Parts: sequence; structure tokens; C-alpha cells
Amino acid sequence: MKYDYLVVGAGLYGSVFAHEAATRGKRVLVVDKRPNIAGNVYTEDIEGIHVHKYGAHIFHTSDKKIWDYMNQFAEFNNYINSPVAVYKDELYNLPFNMNTFSKMFNIATPAEAKAKIQAEIEELGITEPKNLEEQALSLVGRSVYEKLIKGYTEKQWGRDCKELPSFIIKRLPLRFIYDNNYFNDRFQGIPMGGYTAIVEKMLEGSDVLLNTDYYEFRKENPDIAAKTVYTGMLDQYFDYRYGVLEYRSVRFETEKLDMENYQGNAVVNYTEREVPYTRIIEHKHFEYGTQPVTVISREYPSEWKLGEEPYYPVNDAKNETVAEKYRALAAAEKNVIFGGRLGEYRYYDMDKVIEKALKAVEEETGI
Repeated sequence: MKYDYLVVGAGLYGSVFAHEAATRGKRVLVVDKRPNIAGNVYTEDIEGIHVHKYGAHIFHTSDKKIWDYMNQFAEFNNYINSPVAVYKDELYNLPFNMNTFSKMFNIATPAEAKAKIQAEIEELGITEPKNLEEQALSLVGRSVYEKLIKGYTEKQWGRDCKELPSFIIKRLPLRFIYDNNYFNDRFQGIPMGGYTAIVEKMLEGSDVLLNTDYYEFRKENPDIAAKTVYTGMLDQYFDYRYGVLEYRSVRFETEKLDMENYQGNAVVNYTEREVPYTRIIEHKHFEYGTQPVTVISREYPSEWKLGEEPYYPVNDAKNETVAEKYRALAAAEKNVIFGGRLGEYRYYDMDKVIEKALKAVEEETGI
């Protein structure tokens, strides 16, 4: 055995595990099929702008331990996520707050906003929502749903809201204050220098092989490490024994524009069903960039097929039933730790991924 751990995937989970294991004196090899480290948080430098190549990632957490942990690798700026939503020729602030309601209903006070929304909910008279549309209508009324939820959700899922189960939306927070901060978490920001630089530091104590397919590598090096930390697709590891788990994928169209400022905000959502993309990201605004050019990315959700990049697990009842079977196999697998979004078939925010990886190392090493 040349290594203590073979870490499959150089994303956040794998990189945090590798860093912590290496600092405890363990020998670690990290392999990744991509040509770059950092997984989906990879940022690419274009004209001095850190472009989030696989979708925008805004770090936020209420856990000071996790916040302090990340700050040892980079200084974070004070970016606050305050998206704007475009519906036809109307602009609204997100999340749903008094700025949203005052524009939508031409009112000024929380009492007026609550009364307007409650009147819409009561008029609909939905007591037992049978699908996502009815669930959303029963929570926020017709105006907010039709302008800011319906089209966006249908694009994300590739299905009519009437065809989606109600449990997908458990709650839709309505804030009756004038506050555009999207997250409730105490700590929030973007790493100055981009996420790739963070992962580079995390992997300094490990050996790294990129452009490396784990399954081919395993055939040629079956005894390379005592244990494996696997962050790839859960069902693929078990050769799709119980069938293929479903994902939603995203296609990005990124372009450099010869202008200083394209949309005036880092994140602009397009909530009409007829607009094919869900949002446009203008990357320079994450770090208050002053470059003479800008880079934007349009995001197009799509059905996922085997061989494509998986992004969001489809955690409906059907997929959860299959995933539980795979998780049982994973729990019984000797000398393999399954982690991360793909390895557990769960959607995680970044802070939760880091927390899970730190816990896994502690359980492994007892330190």
C-alpha cells in the first residue's frame, strides 16, 4: 500500500478530507477525471475576473467553526447575495420581501402586504395541495407564484408545476421587511482570489492526478491505498445494480463582453417560462471588479443523461427509494467512505459538505 487514502474527486469534500488527513500525517492520493481541481467550485481566470465555470457559488454559513476553517485558506469579501428577478418588463428583488411586495402590489407597509397575500390565498381555497403548483399557491398566493415561481421552477425541473409533487416546496419564506439579503446565515462572502486558490492550498500536502478515470485507475492499481474516499456517483460505484439515479443538469453559455457592466448585479433570474435560461451570472460583481470588460454566463437547465455532468439530485420519492438501497450497500462497503453530493445522492450547501468531510476525518483518525 503506497497511500493511506485514495480520494476520488478533487471537489470540496475530497479536498477537505485530503487536507485534514495529510495534516495528520497520512499519505493521500487524489484523482479526478476533470483537467482541473476544485470540482464544481472551480473558478477560471478570464481577464482578471474569477469565472465560476460550473455555476455560481456563494459561501454562506451560520457555523462560526466552518467560517473560521475556510478563512484559513483565503480572505473572504463582504459580498451579500441580493438577486434580481426579471418577469417580462418588470424587475423584482429577491428573496420575497417588502421591496418585492411594494413593487408588485403598489403598497408600502407590512400590514398591507400581508393582507393582500392572505386575500389571494383565501380566494383560492386550497386546503390539501395535490401538486407543487397548489402547494405554492397556498403559501404565497397567485401574484408571487405566477410572476416569480412558476416559470422558473418549470425550467429548473423541465416539467409543468402541476406534474411536480407538492413536497418539493415545503415552505416559501415571505419577509415583511425591506431586506434583499437572500441568505439568513450570519457569515457570507466570496473568497478573494477565487475558489480554485482555496482548493490548491487544501491539496498542498497530497499527490494529485487529474484527467484520471477512477475505474480505470482502480483496475491498474487495485492495492494503491488502504482506504478509498469516494465522491463520485453513488449508483455508478455499484455498477447501477438497482438502476440509474436521476439528476438535473445545467448547460452554461459563457461569453466575454467588451463593456464594463452588463446587468448591474451578480445574479439576475429570468422567471418567465418562455425565456430558455433561468439566470444570468455576471461574475465580476462577486468581487466588485473594475475591469474594463465583463464575463457573463447564461444557465440552461436540462434533463441529465448518463455521460453528462450531474448537478442536482432529483430527490423525489422514486429516486429516494432507489438511493436508499445504494446507501445500504455503501454502508456495508469495507474500506470505502462515501461522501459529497454525488457520493451520498443528496443536495448539500458548501458549508454542509465541509462539515461532513471534517466529521468523516475525525471519525477515521480519532483526532
